[in-house]
Amino acid sequence: MAIINIMLKSGAKVVVVYLLWSNEPYRYLERALLALSKQTYPKDQTEILIIYNAHKSEEQSAFSFIQETVALRLRSGQALPHITMIEQQKNLGFSGGNNFGMKWAIDNGFDYVFLHNGDAYLDSECLEKLVEAMVSEQTIGATQALMLLHPETDLINTSGNHLHYLGFGYCGDYRRKIGEIILPEVKEIAYASGAAVMMRVDLLKQHGLWDEDYFLYHEDTDYSLRLRLLGYKIVLASEAKFFHEYQFSKNSTKYFWLERNRLAILLCHWRWPTLLLLLPIWLLLEIGLWLFAFKSGWWREKFRALCYWLKLSSWRFWLSKRCKIQTKRKISDQDLLKIMSPTIHFAEGGINNPILRYIGNPLMWGYYKLLRFLVRW
Repeated sequence: MAIINIMLKSGAKVVVVYLLWSNEPYRYLERALLALSKQTYPKDQTEILIIYNAHKSEEQSAFSFIQETVALRLRSGQALPHITMIEQQKNLGFSGGNNFGMKWAIDNGFDYVFLHNGDAYLDSECLEKLVEAMVSEQTIGATQALMLLHPETDLINTSGNHLHYLGFGYCGDYRRKIGEIILPEVKEIAYASGAAVMMRVDLLKQHGLWDEDYFLYHEDTDYSLRLRLLGYKIVLASEAKFFHEYQFSKNSTKYFWLERNRLAILLCHWRWPTLLLLLPIWLLLEIGLWLFAFKSGWWREKFRALCYWLKLSSWRFWLSKRCKIQTKRKISDQDLLKIMSPTIHFAEGGINNPILRYIGNPLMWGYYKLLRFLVRW
Protein backbone atom coordinates (compact mmCIF):
# COMPACT_ATOMS: atom_id res chain seq x y z
CA MET A 1 0.00 0.00 0.00
CA ALA A 2 3.04 2.30 0.01
CA ILE A 3 2.38 3.55 -3.50
CA ILE A 4 -1.22 4.51 -2.86
CA ASN A 5 -0.28 6.24 0.41
CA ILE A 6 2.15 8.44 -1.50
CA MET A 7 -0.61 9.21 -3.96
CA LEU A 8 -3.12 10.11 -1.29
CA LYS A 9 -0.67 12.54 0.29
CA SER A 10 -0.08 14.18 -3.09
CA GLY A 11 -3.79 14.96 -3.36
CA ALA A 12 -4.20 13.62 -6.89
CA LYS A 13 -7.68 14.48 -8.13
CA VAL A 14 -9.77 11.98 -10.09
CA VAL A 15 -12.90 12.75 -12.10
CA VAL A 16 -15.24 9.90 -12.97
CA VAL A 17 -16.91 10.71 -16.29
CA TYR A 18 -20.23 8.86 -16.21
CA LEU A 19 -21.76 9.10 -19.69
CA LEU A 20 -25.46 8.31 -20.11
CA TRP A 21 -27.99 8.77 -22.86
CA SER A 22 -31.58 7.95 -23.79
CA ASN A 23 -33.28 5.87 -21.05
CA GLU A 24 -30.05 4.60 -19.46
CA PRO A 25 -30.43 6.70 -16.27
CA TYR A 26 -33.63 4.84 -15.35
CA ARG A 27 -31.86 1.49 -15.67
CA TYR A 28 -28.36 2.06 -14.32
CA LEU A 29 -27.91 5.32 -12.38
CA GLU A 30 -28.87 4.22 -8.87
CA ARG A 31 -26.67 1.12 -9.02
CA ALA A 32 -23.69 3.16 -10.24
CA LEU A 33 -24.16 5.80 -7.52
CA LEU A 34 -24.31 3.14 -4.82
CA ALA A 35 -21.01 1.67 -6.05
CA LEU A 36 -19.41 5.13 -6.22
CA SER A 37 -20.44 5.81 -2.62
CA LYS A 38 -18.45 2.73 -1.52
CA GLN A 39 -15.15 3.72 -3.15
CA THR A 40 -12.08 3.50 -0.93
CA TYR A 41 -10.34 6.29 -2.84
CA PRO A 42 -10.80 9.57 -0.88
CA LYS A 43 -14.06 11.26 -1.78
CA ASP A 44 -12.58 14.73 -1.31
CA GLN A 45 -10.18 13.90 -4.15
CA THR A 46 -12.92 12.52 -6.40
CA GLU A 47 -15.53 14.20 -8.59
CA ILE A 48 -18.40 12.51 -10.38
CA LEU A 49 -19.27 14.18 -13.67
CA ILE A 50 -22.59 12.87 -14.97
CA ILE A 51 -23.06 13.75 -18.63
CA TYR A 52 -26.51 13.12 -20.07
CA ASN A 53 -25.76 12.78 -23.77
CA ALA A 54 -29.30 13.71 -24.93
CA HIS A 55 -32.11 11.32 -25.86
CA LYS A 56 -33.90 9.87 -28.86
CA SER A 57 -36.34 12.11 -30.74
CA GLU A 58 -39.38 10.13 -29.59
CA GLU A 59 -38.31 10.26 -25.92
CA GLN A 60 -38.39 12.85 -23.17
CA SER A 61 -35.25 13.95 -21.40
CA ALA A 62 -34.23 11.88 -18.36
CA PHE A 63 -32.15 14.73 -16.94
CA SER A 64 -34.72 15.69 -14.32
CA PHE A 65 -34.69 12.06 -13.16
CA ILE A 66 -30.89 12.25 -12.81
CA GLN A 67 -31.16 15.42 -10.71
CA GLU A 68 -33.89 13.98 -8.51
CA THR A 69 -32.04 10.69 -8.00
CA VAL A 70 -28.81 12.42 -7.03
CA ALA A 71 -30.66 14.76 -4.65
CA LEU A 72 -32.43 11.82 -3.03
CA ARG A 73 -29.14 9.91 -2.56
CA LEU A 74 -27.55 12.96 -0.94
CA ARG A 75 -30.52 13.61 1.33
CA SER A 76 -30.44 9.98 2.46
CA GLY A 77 -26.89 10.52 3.68
CA GLN A 78 -25.18 8.39 1.03
CA ALA A 79 -21.45 9.18 1.18
CA LEU A 80 -20.90 10.37 -2.36
CA PRO A 81 -18.14 12.59 -3.76
CA HIS A 82 -19.13 15.95 -5.18
CA ILE A 83 -21.34 15.51 -8.26
CA THR A 84 -21.65 17.76 -11.31
CA MET A 85 -24.51 17.08 -13.75
CA ILE A 86 -24.57 18.33 -17.34
CA GLU A 87 -27.20 17.84 -20.03
CA GLN A 88 -26.20 17.93 -23.69
CA GLN A 89 -28.68 19.29 -26.24
CA LYS A 90 -27.68 16.70 -28.83
CA ASN A 91 -26.04 13.28 -28.88
CA LEU A 92 -22.30 13.90 -29.23
CA GLY A 93 -21.59 10.21 -29.73
CA PHE A 94 -19.46 8.05 -27.48
CA SER A 95 -16.29 9.89 -28.48
CA GLY A 96 -17.75 13.39 -28.25
CA GLY A 97 -19.52 12.76 -24.96
CA ASN A 98 -16.39 11.41 -23.29
CA ASN A 99 -14.27 14.17 -24.83
CA PHE A 100 -16.55 16.73 -23.19
CA GLY A 101 -15.70 15.11 -19.87
CA MET A 102 -11.98 15.13 -20.63
CA LYS A 103 -12.08 18.84 -21.51
CA TRP A 104 -13.97 19.52 -18.29
CA ALA A 105 -11.27 17.64 -16.34
CA ILE A 106 -8.53 19.73 -18.01
CA ASP A 107 -10.35 22.99 -17.33
CA ASN A 108 -10.94 22.10 -13.68
CA GLY A 109 -7.44 20.96 -12.77
CA PHE A 110 -7.83 17.19 -12.37
CA ASP A 111 -4.96 14.71 -12.57
CA TYR A 112 -6.79 11.64 -13.86
CA VAL A 113 -9.95 10.93 -15.83
CA PHE A 114 -11.81 7.64 -15.46
CA LEU A 115 -14.34 6.83 -18.18
CA HIS A 116 -17.30 4.92 -16.72
CA ASN A 117 -19.64 3.15 -19.15
CA GLY A 118 -23.33 3.81 -18.53
CA ASP A 119 -24.36 0.17 -18.05
CA ALA A 120 -21.76 -0.71 -15.42
CA TYR A 121 -20.60 -0.16 -11.84
CA LEU A 122 -17.36 -0.14 -9.83
CA ASP A 123 -15.97 -2.54 -7.28
CA SER A 124 -15.24 -0.68 -4.04
CA GLU A 125 -11.43 -0.60 -4.58
CA CYS A 126 -11.54 0.06 -8.32
CA LEU A 127 -10.47 3.71 -8.39
CA GLU A 128 -7.81 3.13 -5.72
CA LYS A 129 -6.23 0.24 -7.66
CA LEU A 130 -6.30 2.19 -10.93
CA VAL A 131 -4.54 5.18 -9.37
CA GLU A 132 -2.03 2.82 -7.76
CA ALA A 133 -1.17 1.40 -11.17
CA MET A 134 -0.84 4.85 -12.75
CA VAL A 135 1.49 6.03 -9.97
CA SER A 136 3.67 2.93 -10.18
CA GLU A 137 5.23 3.95 -13.50
CA GLN A 138 5.14 7.29 -15.32
CA THR A 139 5.42 5.59 -18.72
CA ILE A 140 1.93 4.10 -18.22
CA GLY A 141 -0.33 6.25 -20.37
CA ALA A 142 -3.68 4.56 -19.69
CA THR A 143 -4.94 1.80 -17.38
CA GLN A 144 -7.98 -0.37 -17.92
CA ALA A 145 -9.92 -2.00 -15.10
CA LEU A 146 -10.55 -5.74 -15.19
CA MET A 147 -14.05 -5.87 -16.66
CA LEU A 148 -16.32 -8.62 -15.39
CA LEU A 149 -19.79 -9.44 -16.62
CA HIS A 150 -23.00 -8.63 -14.79
CA PRO A 151 -24.91 -10.52 -13.49
CA GLU A 152 -22.41 -13.36 -14.15
CA THR A 153 -19.80 -11.64 -12.01
CA ASP A 154 -17.44 -14.64 -11.98
CA LEU A 155 -17.00 -14.35 -15.77
CA ILE A 156 -14.64 -11.98 -17.56
CA ASN A 157 -15.87 -9.39 -20.03
CA THR A 158 -12.32 -8.37 -21.00
CA SER A 159 -8.94 -8.70 -19.34
CA GLY A 160 -7.53 -6.16 -21.79
CA ASN A 161 -8.44 -5.95 -25.45
CA HIS A 162 -6.51 -7.79 -28.15
CA LEU A 163 -5.72 -6.12 -31.47
CA HIS A 164 -5.16 -8.09 -34.66
CA TYR A 165 -2.59 -6.68 -37.07
CA LEU A 166 -5.36 -6.05 -39.63
CA GLY A 167 -7.24 -3.83 -37.19
CA PHE A 168 -9.75 -6.17 -35.54
CA GLY A 169 -10.17 -5.66 -31.81
CA TYR A 170 -11.69 -8.20 -29.45
CA CYS A 171 -12.08 -8.92 -25.73
CA GLY A 172 -9.36 -10.82 -23.93
CA ASP A 173 -10.49 -13.94 -22.00
CA TYR A 174 -14.15 -13.27 -22.81
CA ARG A 175 -16.48 -15.39 -20.60
CA ARG A 176 -13.60 -17.21 -18.93
CA LYS A 177 -14.01 -17.77 -15.19
CA ILE A 178 -11.94 -15.33 -13.17
CA GLY A 179 -10.78 -18.17 -10.90
CA GLU A 180 -9.32 -20.14 -13.83
CA ILE A 181 -6.65 -17.63 -14.86
CA ILE A 182 -3.76 -15.94 -13.11
CA LEU A 183 -3.25 -12.28 -13.88
CA PRO A 184 -0.39 -10.08 -12.66
CA GLU A 185 -1.39 -6.93 -10.79
CA VAL A 186 -0.32 -4.83 -13.77
CA LYS A 187 -0.26 -6.37 -17.24
CA GLU A 188 0.58 -4.72 -20.55
CA ILE A 189 -2.24 -4.98 -23.10
CA ALA A 190 -2.76 -4.05 -26.75
CA TYR A 191 -5.40 -1.41 -26.08
CA ALA A 192 -7.67 -0.30 -23.27
CA SER A 193 -11.45 -0.50 -23.54
CA GLY A 194 -13.06 2.94 -23.39
CA ALA A 195 -15.75 1.48 -21.11
CA ALA A 196 -13.47 1.47 -18.05
CA VAL A 197 -10.18 3.30 -18.56
CA MET A 198 -8.17 5.79 -16.50
CA MET A 199 -6.09 8.37 -18.40
CA ARG A 200 -3.58 11.06 -17.49
CA VAL A 201 -4.86 14.61 -17.88
CA ASP A 202 -1.37 15.92 -18.67
CA LEU A 203 -1.14 13.56 -21.66
CA LEU A 204 -4.59 14.62 -22.84
CA LYS A 205 -3.33 18.22 -22.77
CA GLN A 206 -0.13 17.41 -24.64
CA HIS A 207 -1.30 14.88 -27.20
CA GLY A 208 -5.01 15.45 -27.66
CA LEU A 209 -8.26 13.78 -26.67
CA TRP A 210 -10.12 10.97 -28.40
CA ASP A 211 -10.57 11.49 -32.13
CA GLU A 212 -14.27 12.34 -32.53
CA ASP A 213 -14.17 11.52 -36.25
CA TYR A 214 -14.37 7.84 -35.27
CA PHE A 215 -17.73 8.68 -33.61
CA LEU A 216 -18.46 5.01 -32.75
CA TYR A 217 -15.94 2.17 -32.36
CA HIS A 218 -12.15 2.17 -32.45
CA GLU A 219 -11.76 5.59 -30.83
CA ASP A 220 -10.27 3.85 -27.78
CA THR A 221 -8.07 1.75 -30.09
CA ASP A 222 -6.80 4.87 -31.81
CA TYR A 223 -6.01 6.63 -28.53
CA SER A 224 -4.14 3.63 -27.14
CA LEU A 225 -2.11 3.30 -30.35
CA ARG A 226 -1.30 7.01 -30.43
CA LEU A 227 0.06 6.80 -26.89
CA ARG A 228 1.96 3.61 -27.67
CA LEU A 229 3.60 5.19 -30.72
CA LEU A 230 4.78 7.95 -28.39
CA GLY A 231 6.43 5.37 -26.13
CA TYR A 232 3.80 4.97 -23.41
CA LYS A 233 2.46 1.68 -22.06
CA ILE A 234 -1.18 0.62 -22.01
CA VAL A 235 -1.94 -1.70 -19.10
CA LEU A 236 -4.58 -3.65 -17.20
CA ALA A 237 -4.89 -3.28 -13.42
CA SER A 238 -6.26 -6.72 -12.57
CA GLU A 239 -7.26 -5.86 -9.00
CA ALA A 240 -9.39 -2.93 -10.19
CA LYS A 241 -12.68 -4.66 -10.92
CA PHE A 242 -15.51 -3.18 -12.98
CA PHE A 243 -18.82 -4.93 -13.61
CA HIS A 244 -20.37 -4.49 -17.05
CA GLU A 245 -23.86 -5.47 -18.20
CA TYR A 246 -22.45 -6.37 -21.60
CA GLN A 247 -24.48 -7.66 -24.53
CA PHE A 248 -23.18 -8.14 -28.04
CA SER A 249 -25.20 -5.90 -30.36
CA LYS A 250 -26.34 -7.38 -33.67
CA ASN A 251 -27.47 -4.03 -35.07
CA SER A 252 -26.20 -4.08 -38.65
CA THR A 253 -25.46 -0.31 -38.61
CA LYS A 254 -22.50 -0.94 -36.31
CA TYR A 255 -20.68 -2.82 -39.08
CA PHE A 256 -20.33 0.33 -41.18
CA TRP A 257 -18.50 2.11 -38.36
CA LEU A 258 -16.43 -0.98 -37.51
CA GLU A 259 -15.28 -1.44 -41.10
CA ARG A 260 -14.77 2.23 -41.90
CA ASN A 261 -12.84 2.86 -38.70
CA ARG A 262 -10.80 -0.34 -38.88
CA LEU A 263 -9.26 0.79 -42.16
CA ALA A 264 -8.61 4.23 -40.66
CA ILE A 265 -6.68 2.53 -37.83
CA LEU A 266 -4.50 0.66 -40.35
CA LEU A 267 -3.89 3.72 -42.50
CA CYS A 268 -2.99 6.04 -39.63
CA HIS A 269 -0.70 3.84 -37.54
CA TRP A 270 1.33 1.52 -39.80
CA ARG A 271 4.26 2.80 -41.87
CA TRP A 272 3.93 2.64 -45.66
CA PRO A 273 6.27 -0.38 -46.13
CA THR A 274 4.24 -2.33 -43.56
CA LEU A 275 0.97 -1.42 -45.28
CA LEU A 276 2.42 -2.69 -48.55
CA LEU A 277 3.37 -5.99 -46.91
CA LEU A 278 -0.12 -6.26 -45.39
CA LEU A 279 -1.87 -5.82 -48.74
CA PRO A 280 -1.93 -9.52 -49.86
CA ILE A 281 -3.35 -10.86 -46.58
CA TRP A 282 -5.76 -7.89 -46.37
CA LEU A 283 -7.14 -8.71 -49.83
CA LEU A 284 -7.64 -12.36 -48.89
CA LEU A 285 -9.40 -11.37 -45.71
CA GLU A 286 -11.62 -8.95 -47.62
CA ILE A 287 -12.92 -11.83 -49.74
CA GLY A 288 -13.81 -13.74 -46.60
CA LEU A 289 -15.44 -10.68 -45.03
CA TRP A 290 -17.62 -10.10 -48.07
CA LEU A 291 -18.80 -13.73 -47.97
CA PHE A 292 -19.52 -13.42 -44.26
CA ALA A 293 -21.32 -10.09 -44.79
CA PHE A 294 -23.63 -11.62 -47.41
CA LYS A 295 -24.32 -14.65 -45.22
CA SER A 296 -25.01 -12.54 -42.11
CA GLY A 297 -27.06 -9.84 -43.84
CA TRP A 298 -24.85 -6.79 -43.32
CA TRP A 299 -23.44 -6.57 -46.86
CA ARG A 300 -25.13 -3.17 -47.35
CA GLU A 301 -23.09 -1.74 -44.47
CA LYS A 302 -19.95 -3.34 -45.89
CA PHE A 303 -20.72 -1.78 -49.28
CA ARG A 304 -21.37 1.58 -47.62
CA ALA A 305 -17.93 1.41 -45.97
CA LEU A 306 -16.37 0.53 -49.33
CA CYS A 307 -18.05 3.53 -50.96
CA TYR A 308 -16.69 5.75 -48.20
CA TRP A 309 -13.13 4.64 -48.92
CA LEU A 310 -13.56 5.00 -52.68
CA LYS A 311 -13.89 8.77 -52.20
CA LEU A 312 -10.76 10.84 -52.68
CA SER A 313 -11.96 13.21 -49.96
CA SER A 314 -11.93 10.36 -47.42
CA TRP A 315 -8.34 9.55 -48.24
CA ARG A 316 -7.30 13.21 -47.97
CA PHE A 317 -9.07 13.50 -44.65
CA TRP A 318 -7.43 10.47 -43.01
CA LEU A 319 -4.03 11.00 -44.62
CA SER A 320 -3.85 14.40 -42.91
CA LYS A 321 -4.40 12.63 -39.58
CA ARG A 322 -1.83 10.01 -40.50
CA CYS A 323 0.76 12.70 -41.18
CA LYS A 324 0.39 14.14 -37.67
CA ILE A 325 0.56 10.73 -35.99
CA GLN A 326 3.54 9.48 -37.99
CA THR A 327 5.49 12.72 -37.47
CA LYS A 328 5.32 12.35 -33.68
CA ARG A 329 5.87 8.60 -33.35
CA LYS A 330 8.86 7.29 -31.38
CA ILE A 331 8.64 3.49 -31.74
CA SER A 332 9.03 1.23 -34.77
CA ASP A 333 6.51 -0.99 -36.53
CA GLN A 334 8.72 -3.87 -35.42
CA ASP A 335 7.90 -3.00 -31.81
CA LEU A 336 4.24 -2.35 -32.63
CA LEU A 337 3.90 -5.83 -34.15
CA LYS A 338 4.96 -7.40 -30.85
CA ILE A 339 1.72 -6.35 -29.12
CA MET A 340 -0.52 -7.41 -32.03
CA SER A 341 -2.47 -10.65 -32.12
CA PRO A 342 -1.66 -13.06 -34.99
CA THR A 343 -5.18 -14.55 -35.03
CA ILE A 344 -8.79 -13.45 -34.44
CA HIS A 345 -10.93 -14.99 -31.69
CA PHE A 346 -14.38 -13.45 -31.54
CA ALA A 347 -16.24 -15.31 -28.81
CA GLU A 348 -19.47 -13.36 -29.20
CA GLY A 349 -22.09 -13.04 -31.90
CA GLY A 350 -21.35 -16.30 -33.72
CA ILE A 351 -18.47 -14.69 -35.60
CA ASN A 352 -15.97 -17.37 -34.60
CA ASN A 353 -17.01 -19.73 -37.42
CA PRO A 354 -15.18 -22.87 -38.67
CA ILE A 355 -13.77 -21.14 -41.78
CA LEU A 356 -12.10 -18.51 -39.60
CA ARG A 357 -10.93 -21.10 -37.09
CA TYR A 358 -9.50 -23.71 -39.46
CA ILE A 359 -8.51 -21.69 -42.53
CA GLY A 360 -8.35 -17.97 -41.78
CA ASN A 361 -6.52 -18.09 -38.46
CA PRO A 362 -3.77 -20.56 -39.50
CA LEU A 363 -3.17 -18.47 -42.63
CA MET A 364 -3.02 -15.20 -40.66
CA TRP A 365 -0.78 -16.80 -38.03
CA GLY A 366 1.72 -17.83 -40.73
CA TYR A 367 1.61 -14.39 -42.31
CA TYR A 368 2.21 -12.79 -38.92
CA LYS A 369 5.36 -14.87 -38.51
CA LEU A 370 6.49 -13.68 -41.94
CA LEU A 371 5.84 -10.06 -40.95
CA ARG A 372 7.85 -10.47 -37.74
CA PHE A 373 10.76 -11.72 -39.88
CA LEU A 374 10.51 -9.06 -42.61
CA VAL A 375 9.62 -5.87 -40.71
CA ARG A 376 12.84 -4.22 -39.53
CA TRP A 377 11.66 -0.59 -39.48
